[in-house]
Amino acid sequence: MTDVRAPWTQLPDLASRTLGGAVVAANDEFFAARENLVLPWPAVRRDDFGHKGKEYDGWETRRRRTPGEDWAVVRLGAPGVVSGVVVDTAFFTGNYPPQASVDGVAVEGHPSVDELAGADWQPLLGRVDLAGDTANAFAVVSDRRVTHVRLTIHPDGGVARFRVHGTVVPDPRFLDAGPCDLAALENGGRVTAVSNDFYGSPHQVLGRGDARSMGEGWENARRRDDGNDWLAVRLACEGTVTLAELDTSYFLGNAPGAASLTGITADGTEVELLARTPLQPDTRHRFLLTDAPGVTDVRLDVFPDGGMARLRLWGRPTAGGRAELDRRFGAG
Repeated sequence: MTDVRAPWTQLPDLASRTLGGAVVAANDEFFAARENLVLPWPAVRRDDFGHKGKEYDGWETRRRRTPGEDWAVVRLGAPGVVSGVVVDTAFFTGNYPPQASVDGVAVEGHPSVDELAGADWQPLLGRVDLAGDTANAFAVVSDRRVTHVRLTIHPDGGVARFRVHGTVVPDPRFLDAGPCDLAALENGGRVTAVSNDFYGSPHQVLGRGDARSMGEGWENARRRDDGNDWLAVRLACEGTVTLAELDTSYFLGNAPGAASLTGITADGTEVELLARTPLQPDTRHRFLLTDAPGVTDVRLDVFPDGGMARLRLWGRPTAGGRAELDRRFGAG
């Protein structure tokens, strides 16, 4: 087991429901529903008893009376390379599984449960020991792209949450269909650095859909010096950005006063994409960008601080960027 503060835990949770992850099958969920495994918020303690027994915020199977083990199959919200998993047994004490293992598979399209059952699953994490009421974190050594993961518990018990941290590897054919959001998590964009993330994960600013509250964006602490806060994003691939969206929805008294965008080319040169521009609270700002070169990274600077619900950077891959997408996709 590794430290839950290990660097890979800062990578996006590819299984999270907010990214489109779902538990598509489980062999047993007698005491608590499988869908709880991928909920984005931490598990909570429940003290109520139902007809089947004590209720838990997680997935729990019945006591096994035959040889074997229990399992749940998770469709990742964004396929990618897994760097680590967290098997969180929060509040499961006398009923947690003593061991677990994780397998992965890459399947084209939208497979049925039966198709997944017959797929060529490969180990991601061998059988490991678990502790009760603990966020059990394990590094994964793999370079294979997977679309689904299977959590197996040996032999039975309860797991509150299952996190699958890694790097998104998109299917490049979908990026060929038209202008795409090169910063989106589901397309392979990711946050590489941030000045301050006091109020939540900065990855949320690249998430799917619109934020539904201030809690689903990026918000920093109040700045008390003469500097400013910023967020660095690695694009899905080198690309030309033609439209930027800076969305301050739900940020009213804590929106940035202004913002700018700086692109970084493959050779490290900084180019201005959007000059420092005033922003309004609770507003979806859209800016057309012209004559921008291909860039691999973009830095969002907010002045002096404040929250952002979403950052969208629409454009197209360059020829070099498209070739890199092919290489990464083929390597998986």
